[in-house]
Amino acid sequence: MLTTKSYEYLPIDRILVHPDIANHRTLDTRKVAHYAKDILQNGLLEPLIAWEKRAGEYYLVGGFHRLAAIKEIRKDHAGYYDRIDVRLVSGDMDEIRALNLKLNADRVDAKITDYFDVVIFLNNANWPKEKIADFIDRSPSWIADIIRFVPIMPSRVRQLLEEGALSWNRAKAVCRAIQEAPAGEERKTLERELGALERGPGGTPGGASQRRVPRPLTLQLAKKRLQLCLDRDPKATFTLSAEDLMSLLLVIEGKQYEDRHVSRVKRHLPVLMQ
Repeated sequence: MLTTKSYEYLPIDRILVHPDIANHRTLDTRKVAHYAKDILQNGLLEPLIAWEKRAGEYYLVGGFHRLAAIKEIRKDHAGYYDRIDVRLVSGDMDEIRALNLKLNADRVDAKITDYFDVVIFLNNANWPKEKIADFIDRSPSWIADIIRFVPIMPSRVRQLLEEGALSWNRAKAVCRAIQEAPAGEERKTLERELGALERGPGGTPGGASQRRVPRPLTLQLAKKRLQLCLDRDPKATFTLSAEDLMSLLLVIEGKQYEDRHVSRVKRHLPVLMQ
């Protein structure tokens, strides 16, 4: 069972990297630099997460960018962060890998595709759908759709989904059409479905290219970024006019906003448009 054992203050050289538990994206140097500046100014506000596999043996599970930032700080500041606040967790290998995947997916800029590896891994580890749903705070039906469609999803569909050129509902419809196609017709079905996407509504060309531009801000992303701001500064305040608020609502709705609305949100609510 995955549990938090304790919070410790560990020597930095005791925190190791396990070959099967890693950061699943290339470290973003800009993010590392941002964390380094923030940690120097405000300290490490959130502990790293490490797995104590055996007594005195610790492997990093969450906080790869923050650990990289601390190592950068130590290059110019001898003696800084010789010890680090760490939350120690225990569990079997599957549970630890699941936690690692979940932490990688639970970023402020996460897309649905970031959860695919988590769900498929846990399903292959024989976790019930309800348990997976509870673990990543999603509905069982959402989990069931990923389990059903992701293993048969063509790479081109997944790429369009990652780019924001395809909605999850549309991606599922494409996969369903391929799944229900007669034997030998799967490739033609994919081309037909993607061709319809390229043509757009009413057969007009350029439908996909018009949808390739991702929304600048969603409600979920706004909530996560605002929570990060509150975690860092619980007393933070913002002064908004009615026009500022209208711009924010239009941008979040994602339908009738213009560039001037996005610019206004960036100017008056920069924490939401990082």
